[in-house]
Amino acid sequence: MKFKFSLKVHTQIFIAMVLGVLVGVIFGGFTGVLMPIADIFVRALRMMIVPLVFSSLVMGVVNLGNIRDLGKVGVRAFGYYLGTTVLAVVLGLVLVNVIHPGLGGNSNLLSHSVQADVIHRGDSFSMVDIFTQIVPENIVESMVKGEMLPLIFFSLLVGSALNLIGKKGAGFKSFVDGLNEVMLRITQWVMLLAPVGVFALMATLVGRTGFAALKPLAFYFVVVLCGLALHLGGTLSCFLLAVKVSPKRFFQAMVPALATAFTTSSSLATLPVTMDCLERRVGISNKISSFVAPLGATVTMDGTALFEVVAAVFIAQVYGFDLTIMQQVVIGLTATLGSISAAGVPSAGLVTMVIILRSVNLPIEGIGLILAVDRILDMFRTVVNVYGDACGAAFIACLEGEKLDALS
Repeated sequence: MKFKFSLKVHTQIFIAMVLGVLVGVIFGGFTGVLMPIADIFVRALRMMIVPLVFSSLVMGVVNLGNIRDLGKVGVRAFGYYLGTTVLAVVLGLVLVNVIHPGLGGNSNLLSHSVQADVIHRGDSFSMVDIFTQIVPENIVESMVKGEMLPLIFFSLLVGSALNLIGKKGAGFKSFVDGLNEVMLRITQWVMLLAPVGVFALMATLVGRTGFAALKPLAFYFVVVLCGLALHLGGTLSCFLLAVKVSPKRFFQAMVPALATAFTTSSSLATLPVTMDCLERRVGISNKISSFVAPLGATVTMDGTALFEVVAAVFIAQVYGFDLTIMQQVVIGLTATLGSISAAGVPSAGLVTMVIILRSVNLPIEGIGLILAVDRILDMFRTVVNVYGDACGAAFIACLEGEKLDALS
């Protein structure tokens, strides 16, 4: 008799994360030898982003068939994503004002130097860019740079045009459909490497930073984590319950994507895994997932928005600034728009923090207060970003009449 022992992918990933932490603690800086493995895994995910987003969005629009349907799904998607981001911002502002993590702050914390590239990138950015840069001057250049908003805009135009020209675009439509299938298959291959990649990522991160950096900012760290947990377990669960989807079962179905989000700190790098989970484990049609998931991964980041408002008010509290209600409203609005423009890559929220601080005349040097723990918090807020996108796909799928009986 043969004994067959096998573990599900999400179980393998969880075990890999735990082992990675243990190896990082035990061997410390020596885990740097694993960095090439971690880099290969992340690069393998990122190499699929542009072709996957383009092909999935184009086919998502084509599969909708009717431009009016695209409008309906699009309005619902934007409504959901804007609504959850606003709720995340409000929750963050409430928590940071009730708990006051920055009161009694020590000015010695300012010894942390603010990275020059963050300041430089913040100087070159304005809120107007969010809208003007949606339309690409050169789509090939935008693809090379990984600029997602121009790519999404172009993909939606291509999909809409294919619907309008009908049979004349059959050849190109077939090519894009084939490209989409190829990218999804490659995603499955890459996921076979996920446990090894996750192990290497966790081991090198813990080995390099350890846990000592959390001590000076433990209060702030806990407030952000509480906010993220409440948004994930409370706000987003309410949307699932509203369409009769079990939050517990949905969370379990999304574990591979959430584990990948946690270790890569990139919602875009996690996108292939997110779409795979939505279609194969949740049961959402490609028609919905291929349109809503890439859109959500680019234009909404609930966890980032929540983190930004907490961080801004925390910095104000440490510096002794008493923000008015209107100033906090400005912070909330700026964080909402800033989360739209933030790239789905590690620590992208730090770039938009410059804009938020300037919006209420807070010192930019305050970013140095949060640098010590930002990399770890980035992992948690990326989980919320990805989970929010996935909940949006499930919510909209149910509104469109799809039945997710396995999760009810």
